[in-house]
Amino acid sequence: MKKSVIIMFFAALLFSSCASEFNRIYKYGDAEAKYEYAKEAFARGKFQQASTLLQELVTMKKGSDEAQECLYMLAMSEYCNLDYESASETFKKYTTSYPRGYYVEPAYFYVGQSLYESSPEPRLDQSPTNGAITAYQQFMDLFPDSHLRAKAQERLYELTEKLIMKEFLSAQLYYNLGGYFGNINSNDESNYTASIITAQNTLKNFPYCSLREDFMLLIMKSKFQLAENSSEEKRIERYRDAEDECYGFINEFPDSKNVSIAEKYIAKCKKVIKD
Repeated sequence: MKKSVIIMFFAALLFSSCASEFNRIYKYGDAEAKYEYAKEAFARGKFQQASTLLQELVTMKKGSDEAQECLYMLAMSEYCNLDYESASETFKKYTTSYPRGYYVEPAYFYVGQSLYESSPEPRLDQSPTNGAITAYQQFMDLFPDSHLRAKAQERLYELTEKLIMKEFLSAQLYYNLGGYFGNINSNDESNYTASIITAQNTLKNFPYCSLREDFMLLIMKSKFQLAENSSEEKRIERYRDAEDECYGFINEFPDSKNVSIAEKYIAKCKKVIKD
């Protein structure tokens, strides 16, 4: 117990000493002292301290040989400090300020990486996701032989799948709402129609996505429900459309566990059309 207290005492003393040194450098140090301390803080993983000093140094060192290193270290400090929004903007600033700079290749990559880390779960606004996709694509166009290309491609695929999932969740939500908020018998702008359009547009943009079967199933079910709830003058036409969709699903996914749903729908469609 006594040994632990002693260790804690010296740790607190060391921390206090480090904090005092940082405060002294921050308040009274010249550009060179701040520069050296910022590099040391960055190397020791003290990213908040490094970032605080580097924000000043970016201006103080402007025009010098160390300027671009300060800007890149600031961006990396923000990234390592999990301030991804600031990091993405600082990395962008580096790429525009030093288009032929020493760190330009990783800077372009980390614009995408910062936005990737900011990308929310699929149900939320995907602006950071779209930004990350654009950034990664730009990186791969500019540096096709980069050792970071494989990681960028992997991230790009992951982000694209997230966008697809968002569209699927939207289409599924429309389907689950069904006729709610609208009278399908008199209004073509039903939730089933919205589900069909959302799913079809996604498949048009991403024809080989991993959720293709799920989208196709949703379209089939939405078309059948649309027919089931249609007005008399549109009923037969919509059952025919639903039947065609069912055959299309079976042809594309003959081994799917959902084939039985398609076959059940086909039987109902045939009965209605025949009668």
